[in-house]
Amino acid sequence: MNVLVIGSGGREHAVCYALSKSKRVNKLFCVPGNAGISEIATCKSMSVFDFDGIYEYVKEHNIDLVFVTPDDPLAKGMVDFLSERGVRAFGPKANAAKLESSKAFSKEFMVRHNIPTAASKIYNSAEAALDFLSSAQFPIVIKADGLALGKGVLICADLDEAKAAIGELMVNKAFGEAGNRVLIEEFLVGREVTVMAFCDGKHIKVMPSSQDHKRAFDGDKGLNTGGMGAFAPSPYFTDSHKVEFMDKIALPTVKGLIEDGIEFKGVIYFGLMMTKDGLKVIEYNARLGDPETEAVLPLLKTDLMDIVEACIDGNLDKLDIEWQDKVGFTVVIASGGYPSNVIKGYEISIEKLDNVILFHAGTAIKDGKLVTSGGRVFELSGVADDMESARGLVYGQIDKISFKDSRYRTDIGRV
Repeated sequence: MNVLVIGSGGREHAVCYALSKSKRVNKLFCVPGNAGISEIATCKSMSVFDFDGIYEYVKEHNIDLVFVTPDDPLAKGMVDFLSERGVRAFGPKANAAKLESSKAFSKEFMVRHNIPTAASKIYNSAEAALDFLSSAQFPIVIKADGLALGKGVLICADLDEAKAAIGELMVNKAFGEAGNRVLIEEFLVGREVTVMAFCDGKHIKVMPSSQDHKRAFDGDKGLNTGGMGAFAPSPYFTDSHKVEFMDKIALPTVKGLIEDGIEFKGVIYFGLMMTKDGLKVIEYNARLGDPETEAVLPLLKTDLMDIVEACIDGNLDKLDIEWQDKVGFTVVIASGGYPSNVIKGYEISIEKLDNVILFHAGTAIKDGKLVTSGGRVFELSGVADDMESARGLVYGQIDKISFKDSRYRTDIGRV
């Protein structure tokens, strides 16, 4: 079958990499893709919001299925649009993607269905939010309600930082309409862990747990980013945590969606905090995470195409999904100014790499040369028997990739 993947980052490269190994995939396409994806798929430069153009491309190339990965097209209803025109598409429809596209919606969903999460309040104006902050306890977490490229969550240590965050989100509109409403949440203490799961609307099957590092610099310092590296599975997520997660979070989430009349087909991302009071949900995403996907998918043994179709057809419960009993590890190689001041267009040099996978996140071809085109440029991934072996594999070769002002965190898997 012919398959089209929507998106242009490292996550999409990881998806294309997995699909390229499927015996069921004949031709692989990607819109818009990147320089690395173009080595295994036919890429078409087109906006991911050009639904009509993408539909025409699907018809022109006899594409059988569209795998929609980014959050924005899902939230804007790409799966609805394609499905209504008879095109099989993987991913939640807009009403289900609202679990991610509106933090207020997801918070109200969790409260309604008794899913453990941080206490919070929703504010529609800067004045109301500032009034609350004057008597709040710190630290505190302020979140933009809408999608903000993974950067709309601000941890504020004191009142001055909180006021600045409200000004950035609600007054200066740093993330546009995403900041029209904000959530102000209690600050949860503990270790973060991610669990992603395939869902067919009624059944759920979890992937290996993972942990990413959001802060820009070593020691979890600096601004929040889309993620600077990840590993899977998390050694801190024990068997008892897995039982707690299924009983108190995963299954109640699916049951709650069904009760609310929402059919979720695709991937649910559970961002969790391991607190002294048990697991609590920090956030839902309605798609694969980045860079967690680049650590998790290389562990998959089952044909990804079989999983995708089982989710669409509603028979995920009949499929056994197998994973390697190993550790997946990935490190982001970023542009020097990421996440706040990214300069693009630097030429990239890559020496021969061994036993690792180089996922392109922000690359392009310009005048026949490979150049940077984003803040996160690569994710270098490896699979090994244990964490230290995986770390050594990736960090032992990461300096073979270079461009002006490139940088990466040196402590992934150590904090």
